[in-house]
Amino acid sequence: MLHRLLVSILFFSPIISAHAKTEFGKLQGAEFRIDIPENWNHGLVMYCHGYDPHIAGVSYDPVKPLPPELGVFVKGGYALAQSGYSTGGWALEQAIPDIEALRKYFADKYGQPKETYITGHSLGGLLTVAILEKSPDPYLAGLDLCGVVGNATTVLSHAFDMRVLFDYFFPGALPPPTKVPQDYAVTQKLTKQIYDRLVARPQAAAAMRKLAGVHNNQDLASGLVFGTYVLKDIQARAGGNPFDNRDTIYTGTADDNALNDGVKRYTAEAGALAYLQQHQTLSGHLTRPVLAIHTTYDPLVRPSIPNDYSLLTREAGNGDMFVQQYVKHDGHCKITPEETEHGFNELREWVHSKRVPHAGWLH
Repeated sequence: MLHRLLVSILFFSPIISAHAKTEFGKLQGAEFRIDIPENWNHGLVMYCHGYDPHIAGVSYDPVKPLPPELGVFVKGGYALAQSGYSTGGWALEQAIPDIEALRKYFADKYGQPKETYITGHSLGGLLTVAILEKSPDPYLAGLDLCGVVGNATTVLSHAFDMRVLFDYFFPGALPPPTKVPQDYAVTQKLTKQIYDRLVARPQAAAAMRKLAGVHNNQDLASGLVFGTYVLKDIQARAGGNPFDNRDTIYTGTADDNALNDGVKRYTAEAGALAYLQQHQTLSGHLTRPVLAIHTTYDPLVRPSIPNDYSLLTREAGNGDMFVQQYVKHDGHCKITPEETEHGFNELREWVHSKRVPHAGWLH
């Protein structure tokens, strides 16, 4: 009865593979996809997708098969449930209840799973950890893949600071970081324009790359254009600019005095910071194991972000619940399906055999 009330669009699609059933639907405004394999072990993996700019949230094409990095869970005998969230962007406010609604829907329709895990990429990694901190009971453990696992105020302040610094070196190239127009969009044309400006001024570009911790101008241009979009998203959600750099001392250039004299200073708007603190501030209080996997070079989610979360868990007395491994790839979420499968196997061994994964290189 519950699922009849909640689902407004529902149909089944046979998949020519090891899948026994794939279900697509819409639950409380969020599209979803559920894959149940032929050899279902009655376990469930809840998957949290990353940041997506589509206003209405992610939709699922019934013609497309699962991507390989998600297919590994179904290959291992687990059902996989994905919520598209009812809105896109920094949608933690909507995503957490959407994910929980889908988990309950699955249990209502297919029976309570014998075991349930949660995983996600990028923003989905943050959701994985946030859900395990606040509502751990349904889950045995979590697999954080390239997650932006940090407090929103800290993580997003980096994007804001990079825009402040970029404006110092390249004034007027992008809209003000505190008032991004609502029609601003991430486009190849804009990214190329920023890239061309960087190439035209190599010394300034080199200074920006050092400050941002990126290896090349293409990564820098892409990150700045995308980061500006995220700032627009946050301003709309928070009701204004939540970032304040009046007390920030910037370092890392040949002349930090000139830099700090010249950068623009901004004041946070009332109430906006409170929104970010609510969505999301982590505590480090874990009662379920989390295995985090990150690339050694990620131009969007710096490895220092989950490093800081590791320290937070130790300060909270839960350091034994968080293990981080790295893979030797460059790029955001460049974790192979084989590495994902290996990490998931280690996570399950941690749960069932109490064999804690080694920290360090995933091999």
